[in-house]
Amino acid sequence: MLARNRFLLLVMVGGAALAIISLSLQFLNLIPTTPLLEERLLQAADGGVGGAVGKSRKRVFPAPHTLEPNPIAEAYSYCNTPNRTEQAWEGHSPADYKLLSVQVMIRHGDRYPLYYIPKTKRPAIDCTLSTSRKPSHPLLNSFIRHMGQGAQGHWESPLGSVPRLPNHSACEMGELTQTGVVQHLRNGQLLHKAYRRHSFPPRRLDAPPGVAGDHGKSRTLQSGLAFLYGLLPDFDWTKLTVRHQWSTLFCGSACDCPARNRHLEEEQRRQYRLRVSDTQLERTYADMARTLGLLTRQLRAANPIDSLLCHLCHGISFPCAPMGDGTYGCLTMTQFAVIRRQQLDDEVDRRRVGLYHKYAILAMYPYLNRTATKMERVAKDNEAGRARRAGGEEVFSLSSAHDVTVAPLLSALGLEEARFPRFAARLVFELWKSPPATQGPQKKKGDKSKVKDGEVFIRVLYNGEDVTYHTSFCRSHVTNTNQPLCPLKNFLSFVRRDMFSVVNATSYQEACYKRPG
Repeated sequence: MLARNRFLLLVMVGGAALAIISLSLQFLNLIPTTPLLEERLLQAADGGVGGAVGKSRKRVFPAPHTLEPNPIAEAYSYCNTPNRTEQAWEGHSPADYKLLSVQVMIRHGDRYPLYYIPKTKRPAIDCTLSTSRKPSHPLLNSFIRHMGQGAQGHWESPLGSVPRLPNHSACEMGELTQTGVVQHLRNGQLLHKAYRRHSFPPRRLDAPPGVAGDHGKSRTLQSGLAFLYGLLPDFDWTKLTVRHQWSTLFCGSACDCPARNRHLEEEQRRQYRLRVSDTQLERTYADMARTLGLLTRQLRAANPIDSLLCHLCHGISFPCAPMGDGTYGCLTMTQFAVIRRQQLDDEVDRRRVGLYHKYAILAMYPYLNRTATKMERVAKDNEAGRARRAGGEEVFSLSSAHDVTVAPLLSALGLEEARFPRFAARLVFELWKSPPATQGPQKKKGDKSKVKDGEVFIRVLYNGEDVTYHTSFCRSHVTNTNQPLCPLKNFLSFVRRDMFSVVNATSYQEACYKRPG
């Protein structure tokens, strides 16, 4: 029985993090460097501006590049339409191992575009929730009712005024859709089934759960609430706390890092050079602009891929515009494929050059350090013979974010080959403890043998697939029958020292303030 546990739910909306779910946005796979740029990029780019996308539970990592990836198939995978059966590998462990804690980072679910393509009709999508509309979910009605009781929760200002459900019959820009809600109800339900046999998370929580979130953007908060409801149907609102965090990077008091900003600027220049050197992409943008009667720079400013992905994911024909002769010119799947192909090329080049990985290490260290610290404290709280501290540590936390948070987190962990975060992607950190081991020679019956306390281990899962042995900290670890999982100490050493070797440093402070050159 897990007593005196705290339940933490982190949510990040717009440019800050909500206590239930932590979120962040990404522009061309990059995280903003200043508050003003951060807000612009959050409005401009989250979702669909990235590169490779997740295809299925068994395709977390791309197949060997013997064939060119299919941009259209990759785009459908990015949509993550909730119409197939999934198997989650969360909660799997050797016999008699005990699950101590789970920390989850999700990307928000499907959303309405952030951009409008001039002279075209906006996609007609209803953002209210209804069980009579597909996709739906068995928990949808009870979820809607339960959200009506949200005033009983503990909401840090200004999060109390953020709507807990999408509620516009004509979706607003960036609003979570019913598809997005269903995606995370399914995610939460998958983990509910995976952890049920471990009696986790505990139904009784002696301290209020926490949620971290930011100002204004509702899709991450709503995604987090849907995930939580799928995991814990009819959860107790009085046990939920929603907190506010200003940074999209969840960096708390450790956000100042000049070197991180320099690496980001270098990565942005790399992206720009690759993009403008792609003559097929340039011709395609010019053709699209002529079709719609726009200047090429107007079309670029409208970030058409964002809107086109929405059309594709929802089965809506690509936008058209009236021509001077009374006919209509329409954007085509071929044009869409060219843009998506360039994004896939950018993902490959990004991994080859390595600038983004340096940025990601410094961007996500504060979050990873908090994760490591929580795990270490939970492990100590569960040491044999140790008295539990009042209040304890969070045994479960949920952070709801944007692609701009999840993508660098994957890179920082060394999961460079992982597919770009699809809608409703999830990254899970599990902490396990092995059963006590008898130490010393076997004694006669009735004698008490010295018992060694169990060891603690970590598992990392991305979209339900165990990727622990793809991470930088456990890639070279050799498993055996006595130690079948990755030791937590590997992760702690990685976060506190080893990860900085990429930037020729031994600590976060040194890496951030080291003079270039």
